[in-house]
Amino acid sequence: MRASFRNAVARLAPVVGLLVVILVFAVGTGAPERYLSTNNLRVVFAQTVIVALGAIGMTVIVVSAGIDLSVGSTIALTGVVAAMLLRAGQAPWIAMAAAVLCGGLVGLLNGLAITRLKVVPFIGTLGMLGIARGAAKWVAGQEAVYPPATWINELAVTVPTPPWLVFAPGVWMSVVLALVMAVVLRRTVFGRRVFALGSSEAAARACGIATDRLKIQIYALAGLFFGLAGVVQMSRLRLGDPTVAAGTELDVIAAVVIGGGSLNGGEGGIVGSMIGALAMAFLRNGTQQMGWPNYVQEIIIGVIIVGAVAADRLRHGGE
Repeated sequence: MRASFRNAVARLAPVVGLLVVILVFAVGTGAPERYLSTNNLRVVFAQTVIVALGAIGMTVIVVSAGIDLSVGSTIALTGVVAAMLLRAGQAPWIAMAAAVLCGGLVGLLNGLAITRLKVVPFIGTLGMLGIARGAAKWVAGQEAVYPPATWINELAVTVPTPPWLVFAPGVWMSVVLALVMAVVLRRTVFGRRVFALGSSEAAARACGIATDRLKIQIYALAGLFFGLAGVVQMSRLRLGDPTVAAGTELDVIAAVVIGGGSLNGGEGGIVGSMIGALAMAFLRNGTQQMGWPNYVQEIIIGVIIVGAVAADRLRHGGE
């Protein structure tokens, strides 16, 4: 009974957290009708896409008891790659595919460093944070890359074309990918192995799971989503900026832990992470409307991460 109650609380906590954020800022801004207007919801949902895509990949990593600190740098690198290919005259779908595969390559290198070099995920991905950021600046010649206008520019627009889409195409793309990955994580052999790995690597290995190969697959898969987030970032800015997305990994990790992901591994879900990403977007939007400086946002996000992890430890009896 006690365990069932804790599980029910854990499932409802992300939704409650999202509703609290919306309520606080709807009242705090003094204009709830503006904060909850269709136009502002379009802005919030469009701003959610990058963190949401990152959170899909990060959820798989966190469930496996891993972590990836190179998300922001990967987004910058893949955005630059997409912009440079577009500027070189490549078709938009080729630029998009190349950027996504570039993200997958970064993830693959992370997985190889963790499994072959036996580097702990925190250190391995911290190193990749610097490598990918440096590579982005090198590839871009340390300046912004301005690509020509293509349909990629429409991925993160506030008002989509055609209007019947209501929200940006990137929003719908994120929803579809989130649903697909939710099924993969919960209903496939791969997903069960990810949970088994996060619950106990030794037990997973004893059951015959090739844990090293699984880790490589997990980080490479997550890298594909980070690469797609880089394309959306380039779409929002209309350029490839090698200095962009610094600290985005904090938003992504916060979204996952708010959504019920445990940094101890073995727990988490895509739907919860999407709710967490929405909470982060509403929080940033609300603080901007209230005129709070950016550093206040960062402090709040830091407190949220610590609070969510502390709540997770309490839920598990302080283990």
